[in-house]
Amino acid sequence: MHNYIDETYQNVQLQEGPSVIEQFLIHCYFQPGMPTKEVARKLMLPVPVATAIKKELIRAGALQATNGLTCTEDGRAYTENVLGFGGLDRKLFDRLMQDKAAWKIELSGLYQELQQIMSRRPQVNVQLDQAKCTAETSLRRAILCLRSHALIGKNILCVGDDDLVSVSLALLLKRLFPGKKAVSGRIEVVDIDERFLQVITDVAKQYALPIRCHRADLRKPLPKELHQQYDCFFTDPPYTLQGMSLFLSRGISGLKKRKGLPIFLSFAHKSPDFTLRMQQQFVQAGVTVREVISHFNEYEGAQMLGGKGQMIVLATTEQTTPIVEHAFTKPLYTGEEVRSQRLYRCKKCAQVSKVGATEKIATIEGLKRKGCPRCRHTRFELLARRTAIRD
Repeated sequence: MHNYIDETYQNVQLQEGPSVIEQFLIHCYFQPGMPTKEVARKLMLPVPVATAIKKELIRAGALQATNGLTCTEDGRAYTENVLGFGGLDRKLFDRLMQDKAAWKIELSGLYQELQQIMSRRPQVNVQLDQAKCTAETSLRRAILCLRSHALIGKNILCVGDDDLVSVSLALLLKRLFPGKKAVSGRIEVVDIDERFLQVITDVAKQYALPIRCHRADLRKPLPKELHQQYDCFFTDPPYTLQGMSLFLSRGISGLKKRKGLPIFLSFAHKSPDFTLRMQQQFVQAGVTVREVISHFNEYEGAQMLGGKGQMIVLATTEQTTPIVEHAFTKPLYTGEEVRSQRLYRCKKCAQVSKVGATEKIATIEGLKRKGCPRCRHTRFELLARRTAIRD
């Protein structure tokens, strides 16, 4: 079968990249008879560019122009079998694509199921800057992926996944393709925390989800077999500039070499000066900002973040390249960047314990697990906090 997308791109050489050709064909598949000008409007393309795509797809045998643009039999087969739309629940797909709030009704059962799955997540490790997003946020990320034309038939990478976005993506795919044993594309996770990887692996096995996990320390480059394999990636990195740059770089190394691929970057709301430095990192990485959605992410018990974070949707260009290509040895997490020491007093015997990155016990969670060194009581009150000078 012809690869209509790559063949058309080779002949037309659009600045927008091959993904817009794919979306052009998909629009004609879902709405046969659409005029060229209407397709151009939906894809925000100049009419001459849309006309050039139309002519090339007609010449290749994927489209025909009879009362508007319609897929040929070969074009439909390509869209269903190669692009992965065969067996799709068209009614559900249309509702989710057209109405941002439709998931609350259409996916209410899936949402309840996801809430139960999310309750199985282990306790966060604050030394790794982990913060659990809510089940609604995880599902909304998956729907954003769908609406960005980056879910169906795509290979997706989760660069760190304590939010179980991989599970949300796979469950949404399963709901969109009822009765289909296997959907095209795959979802893969890289994370250093074996606890979360085990939960994801167990859930994938229980629900027969197409998820594969890899334990990896992102301070080191991605395993070679993961390079240039994916159509998009999700990441919710440490909220430091170097953490963002590192996770962004690792994700970029996993992306296929194509223009217009989306990157879904969750990050805290930051000051204008920090945001400027972050945008300078985007320029250095050769990615553009497609959309910024404020207060998109909600986290459980994340008072330091105000409970909310933004979703930044980036897109690749011809100049996209990882900022960090080799092993990373500089401070990465918030606790490494600004080391702090806290003094906690036992509520039973008044013993004072030191907690911090440079101490034997790094976090209050660790102190509670071990108990007071004098009486083993597990309830404490914060006495003082001071910033330590980094070595």
